[in-house]
Amino acid sequence: MDVPLWLALLVVGVLGVKLIRPPWWLIAVLLLGGYLLADSLLAPVVDTAVK
Repeated sequence: MDVPLWLALLVVGVLGVKLIRPPWWLIAVLLLGGYLLADSLLAPVVDTAVK
């Protein structure tokens, strides 16, 4: 069964917000920080660290 990555991330995100109940500003900071980091010069460093 092939599940698209965006759907898996959406399900995990919704379940995480419902179960853990983090503050909304923390969710916004993590999303914005991840977006900005993925488009920065540090992206290859993060990519090798994750792998």
